[in-house]
Amino acid sequence: MTTALQARADRALGRRLAEITLGVDALETSAAGAAGVRSERFVPIFNGAGLIEPARFASFAEAIAALDALAAEVAALPEGRRKTFLTAMVRSVRAAARIFSGESLSLAERLTEHVAVPAGPVPDETIASIHAELDRLMTKRGYVRGALAERVERWEAETHVDVADIPRVYDELLATAKARTDALVFDTGDYTMPLNAQRAVPYAARCSFDEGHMDINLDVPWSRSGIKHLVCHEVFPGHSTQLLSTRRAVETGKSAADALLCTVNGAPGSVQEGIGDQGIELIDWVESVDDAAHVQLRRLQTATGTNAAWHRNVTGWSHERTVAYFREVGFGSEAWSELRTGRAEDPFDAPFLASYWFGSEAVRIVRERTPAAARSALLATLYDELNTPESLLMFEPQA
Repeated sequence: MTTALQARADRALGRRLAEITLGVDALETSAAGAAGVRSERFVPIFNGAGLIEPARFASFAEAIAALDALAAEVAALPEGRRKTFLTAMVRSVRAAARIFSGESLSLAERLTEHVAVPAGPVPDETIASIHAELDRLMTKRGYVRGALAERVERWEAETHVDVADIPRVYDELLATAKARTDALVFDTGDYTMPLNAQRAVPYAARCSFDEGHMDINLDVPWSRSGIKHLVCHEVFPGHSTQLLSTRRAVETGKSAADALLCTVNGAPGSVQEGIGDQGIELIDWVESVDDAAHVQLRRLQTATGTNAAWHRNVTGWSHERTVAYFREVGFGSEAWSELRTGRAEDPFDAPFLASYWFGSEAVRIVRERTPAAARSALLATLYDELNTPESLLMFEPQA
């Protein structure tokens, strides 16, 4: 098959994958509405309006049959990063359809099949190494007395932004992040995302792309570095930037239509979260010890989130022990630890706590080993295509 024919076949395959995935999402949303229960929002944000229409299925069994047929086509593709991703993506959508149809999957199955990450906790020695780096940074910052958890707590308390000042700090950091993203990653045009302050909500913050604003929980304490991470993770150069970039890539024919599925709660989610968690580094914006310490604290909290979900659902930890683990090992605030424990206890959401760790580590590893001359190729891979941690780690810039 010629290169042109291969590209055409890939575009057709990617379109069918997008149509089927949206069809599964539509079926789940309809079934949830009919049953009077909350939709799991398999495709929480879709920026492909006018480009792709959902396939219509009468049942999840019909959707699974379509996915099995697609899997056979994927199996015939040449080995490589694209096949690795598509194999995982088809398996992920199939696992979601099984879950939505009422089938019970273990957490290990959900991790490997639905989320496309390894099953199991982050090793204790990895968490110990993050603790050691935080210890070094706390010492450098001047926090030298007491246990590490106490020092991190004092550091956070003494660097938090007054609630009344959060909107100003957010706007300031958003403007700088946008300028750096436009120059270094992708020109976002006139896009922006104003702040929407909230209280008593079950999340710290989230990107409400469809509504065009940033939801932030004021019950959670925020430092300047924490708000910087939020901006980078959710907007510039994180989720919003990826949504804008994938839309352009599909519109211009640079990528197949499956690139529009970047927010799917399944196989693409890990690298999507990894781009967000590595956002501050992707625009070269670590400019203080506080920033560096927050990067490590974020790594610690994604690692402990992975472990908490595993131990709560597999080992049998209690709610109280899980909260204590987040507090004592992950150095989380009381409010944050309760929120994360709630996620670890949610049957659909629990496996996705692991997506942050594995996605961020994959993006970090590839980012650190990619030479400056290949930066544009890496950015195209991250922002114009979809990947799992496994397929992203196969990235090798052309000499």
